[in-house]
Amino acid sequence: YLYSLFCSLVLLPALAQKSTLSIKQLILSERNAAVKRIQFTRNPHTTNYDIKYNRLEWNVDPGASQNTISGDVTTYWEAKVAMDSIVFDLASNMNVTQVMQRGNSLNYYHTGDEVVIHLPVTQSAGVLDSLTITYDGEPQSGDFGTFVQSYHNGIPIMWTLSEPYGAMQWWPCKQDLIDKIDSIDIFVTYPQFYGSEENRAASNGLLLSETVNGTNKTSHWRHQYPIPAYLVAIAVTNYSVYNDYAYAGTGDEFPITNYVYPEDLGPAQAQTPVTADIMELYGNLFEMYPFSSEKYGHAQCGFGGGMEHTTMTFMGSFGRDLIAHELAHQWFGDKVTCGSWEDIWLNEGFATYLTGLTTENMDGDSYFKDWRQNKIWNITSSNGGSVFCTDTTDVWRIFSSRLSYDKGAMVLHMLRYKLGDDAFFQGVTHYLDDPDLSYGYAKTIDLQNHLEAQSGVDLDEYFADWFTGQGYPSYQIQWNQDGDDFYVKVNQTQSHSSVDYFEMPLPVKVTGNNGNSAWLRLENTEDGQIFIENVPFDVTAVHFDPDFQLIRGASSVTHNASLGVAEAQLSGVSFIANPVGDALLIRLDKDTEIKKIKIYNAWGAVVFEKNNPAPDPDVSFIKPGVIFLEIQTNKGSFTRKLIKK
Repeated sequence: YLYSLFCSLVLLPALAQKSTLSIKQLILSERNAAVKRIQFTRNPHTTNYDIKYNRLEWNVDPGASQNTISGDVTTYWEAKVAMDSIVFDLASNMNVTQVMQRGNSLNYYHTGDEVVIHLPVTQSAGVLDSLTITYDGEPQSGDFGTFVQSYHNGIPIMWTLSEPYGAMQWWPCKQDLIDKIDSIDIFVTYPQFYGSEENRAASNGLLLSETVNGTNKTSHWRHQYPIPAYLVAIAVTNYSVYNDYAYAGTGDEFPITNYVYPEDLGPAQAQTPVTADIMELYGNLFEMYPFSSEKYGHAQCGFGGGMEHTTMTFMGSFGRDLIAHELAHQWFGDKVTCGSWEDIWLNEGFATYLTGLTTENMDGDSYFKDWRQNKIWNITSSNGGSVFCTDTTDVWRIFSSRLSYDKGAMVLHMLRYKLGDDAFFQGVTHYLDDPDLSYGYAKTIDLQNHLEAQSGVDLDEYFADWFTGQGYPSYQIQWNQDGDDFYVKVNQTQSHSSVDYFEMPLPVKVTGNNGNSAWLRLENTEDGQIFIENVPFDVTAVHFDPDFQLIRGASSVTHNASLGVAEAQLSGVSFIANPVGDALLIRLDKDTEIKKIKIYNAWGAVVFEKNNPAPDPDVSFIKPGVIFLEIQTNKGSFTRKLIKK
């Protein structure tokens, strides 16, 4: 999850040769890495307390013959209810040797994957307390690695990759995605040298000190933001360390610290500086990097892809797309984490879309258009499938490149198209800033609520169609022109029966001789809908969604010379005042009655809706600008674009 991307079968060659990985490779390795973690279910015995702080003191030796860790984990917690015992998650093969509280040894037992500790007195709700667990063991990393010792260029290296449910394999923690640790101190002790090569440790937060004690070195890292157990990480080898800087030369400057293999230093130094540019791009689009008071960083490890440990992404390569995706997770996944596997798209869809935004802003519109087209091709390669993850026990479903990544990304892009840039980016920024979500967990409804509040558009139908609904639409477009009146009729078929109609504004480009062209935005809400637009030149060609703004299957555009006058006459409407003043003036043919009027603003928000309205209804409260009038009579219906004075 979140590009954990760990594949023990892939050991990449020189860094210069591994600048890119295909999305299929990345997601495949991510699925593989997830097999172990989705077998973990929420532990009901750890829900009665909140973790406030961890002091993590670890001893490791990447060059040892056994893959072992030992140390002390001190936990400060606050009771939610009266407690006479406390439970931590720790794999059964690990060995707890002692539990201490204020100099006193506590009774405990380690059964299954739980450490159950008996408290000397009942702890009341709201009371803060602490204890220290001393333990050691050889973590079982499984097939794809949680706690790994390996080699690069003949030099030992160790790293962790816990993902949501791997932390318990190597340290006693609270594993659930329901409680973040408020702050942590990490002390990693390891051999100072391998031969002439000096070792360094990479981890979360800020490096406060490196202390030499005999032949060992201890690195002290401190992270002072809420963090779930699976994003706590350490790596040790003979790293070369250098800094890039975000917002260089300004009052907002902070370091991007890179821990890379010495043999790959030159190529890495050529690739990582783009991180600062992407960091500033995301800051402009949304908000400042959420951990800017500490740092961002990369630590090179021996796996394909990356894992976005908070403030220190572990990387197998340094291609721009991978850097962009992992960095995006610092906002979408680390600051605000999806609150369930069903909502994994809040992490992966956003990270994928921000990679697209990087393409848009650094390469230009034509490259971003190609990016969208490729996503649409993948999404429409099969008829079914929702962004909502319906089976959280199936790793292939959770990490579906077609649904969680690509469809999730395009659902976000279509929200941007539907709502406009200002409402979309500001709504997402409010989602990130919401005090109930910030540095915590979120569900899809939280994102929807913020986008609705910002835009004023009801998005229930949109999320029903595009998030929980399956499949995609295909369109059959007919057009004709009579003078300046341009007629468009829209029919739609759906690839899956779960959605009866995909309501969406449709982009249509019309072109004529002498370089004339115009863009039309058709607020399509029903099958067979007819739109009447003013086009003051002779149209010679019509292009439906030529820039690939929409998820849609193969669609057709045809000229229908009979479309137009006959359709308008069928509706029984003989006159509509345009521009529109304080009253909406509509004149009807004999025996014609208006059944319903709906008016949308330029971004699709309904600003007026009335069944069986009185003649010339008052619309003075509608703001000036482009509006779309959808009118239904007893004889037919159509939609017309108007100007509100």
